[in-house]
Amino acid sequence: MSTKSSLHEVSPYVTRDGSEIRELLHPGQHGVRNQSLAEAVIPPGTATLLHRHKTSEEIYHVTQGKGLMTLGGEIFAIAVGDSVAIAPGTPHRVENTGTGALHILCCCAPAYTHDDTELL
Repeated sequence: MSTKSSLHEVSPYVTRDGSEIRELLHPGQHGVRNQSLAEAVIPPGTATLLHRHKTSEEIYHVTQGKGLMTLGGEIFAIAVGDSVAIAPGTPHRVENTGTGALHILCCCAPAYTHDDTELL
């Protein structure tokens, strides 16, 4: 199993919440066991679907763009350099309010699976 990946060599796919994801490190493909790291890209004027993860804790870190984060009952602005902790079971979504793509690094522990994603 590989312990390294390169963003531009990873093929994207669309998750249940509608975001385009590149799995940078995932137990199914790489030498990690308890977490996953992905880059999500949300195009301008779009948003992910409101969802929650039954088991996974997530950390989002914004690397490019700006938007609005819905987290439980809160809605707040996010921009480059911001990090957000998302506890298991917490409804969340991201809306891109900028003119360019919104890029977010997403760390999940345990690792992301479609089966752990519940659309709301």
